[in-house]
Amino acid sequence: MRSKKRTGKRRRVSASFTVEMSVLMPMILFLIMGCILAAFYYHDKSILSGAAYETAVVGSTKMREKNGIKEEELEALLKERIRGKCILMTEVKTSVDISKKEIRIKASVSHGKMRIEVVKAAAVTEPEKQIRKKRRMGG
Repeated sequence: MRSKKRTGKRRRVSASFTVEMSVLMPMILFLIMGCILAAFYYHDKSILSGAAYETAVVGSTKMREKNGIKEEELEALLKERIRGKCILMTEVKTSVDISKKEIRIKASVSHGKMRIEVVKAAAVTEPEKQIRKKRRMGG
C-alpha cells in the first residue's frame, strides 16, 4: 500500500508583512465605521428635515381654519412623524413659532459631538381669497 503524504508547499509570510497588516487593519476598520456613522448621520438629518418641513406645511394649511392651530399640536405632530425613524439620534428638541404670515419649525438632535439642527418655514397663504379676487376682476 502506498502512503499518501502531503506534498503541498507551505507559504511563509514575512514578519514585516504581519506588522504592516496589524497597523493597516485597524485603520481600515476605522474608515468603515466612519462611513457607517456618516450614513446614519445623513439618514437622520434627512428624516428630521422632511418631518419639519411637512409639519410646517400642515400647520400653514390648518392656520386657514377658523380655530387655527396651537404650537403644542404642531410639536406633537412633529414628534409623531419622527418617532422610531431616526437611527442614531433619538432625543428631539423642538420649538414652533406661529405668526400671521409664516410658521417656523426648529428641530435639533445631538449624539455625542454630532449635532443636527433644522429650521423649516412655510408661509401661511390664503389661495381662496386670491382666486375670488381674480374672478371678481374677470381674470
